Amino acid sequence: MAHAALQALIFDVDGTLADTESVHLAAFNHAFKEAGLDWQWDLALYTQLLDISGGKERILHYWKQVNPDMLAINANALQDRIGRIHELKTAAYENAVNSGAVSLRPGVLKLMDEALQAGLQLAIATTTSPVNIAALLRHAIGSDWRMNFSAIGDASTAPIKKPHPQVYLQMLQALQLPAAACLAFEDSSNGLRSATAAGLATVVTPNSFTAHHDFAGALKVVPDLSQVNLQQLRLWHLAPAR
Repeated sequence: MAHAALQALIFDVDGTLADTESVHLAAFNHAFKEAGLDWQWDLALYTQLLDISGGKERILHYWKQVNPDMLAINANALQDRIGRIHELKTAAYENAVNSGAVSLRPGVLKLMDEALQAGLQLAIATTTSPVNIAALLRHAIGSDWRMNFSAIGDASTAPIKKPHPQVYLQMLQALQLPAAACLAFEDSSNGLRSATAAGLATVVTPNSFTAHHDFAGALKVVPDLSQVNLQQLRLWHLAPAR
């Protein structure tokens, strides 16, 4: 059976395209204060909470920990409160990104440009919100950033969060490509599990929040993409399945 040629690169966002998590953490704490909560997440706690995919899901998980009696609250009222906190958090994050608090990780933009020039498609597969993606890439690439991507999957299109493969399966369908013709880029074990469950070979670039994760099953684990070019990716992609 002939090996499928590499035709698309599919990127996670938070932690993969950019080291965003410390800015997200500050935005969460800002939102808690604005909402009148006495919560204060530190680095150690937030690193643990990152095992929960999705900002609203993370807030709900923590709420259950600190307030086991939360079930006495009307479920709809609780969801509304969490939604409002998340709106405050998103606004704080967007303001931070617009002020230059976040930049793309080394090698990301160069690799994307090389792939586009070679005729490959680019896609995004993330659990973050559309607003967060737009804020980051508009600042990093420019107002026409959307034109670089053939497909984008996010929290609005894939409600079942990673490690479920929903968002990657959606992107393969949108690209109209088999998994064997694509490579995924992730930074976390949840992301790796999501991509590999969709049949994708995955390159992992850990960061300080995910360095302790288990990356068994990754195609390659590298510090960042600064030393990775398209030729290298094609060679890795041709390697036998592990």
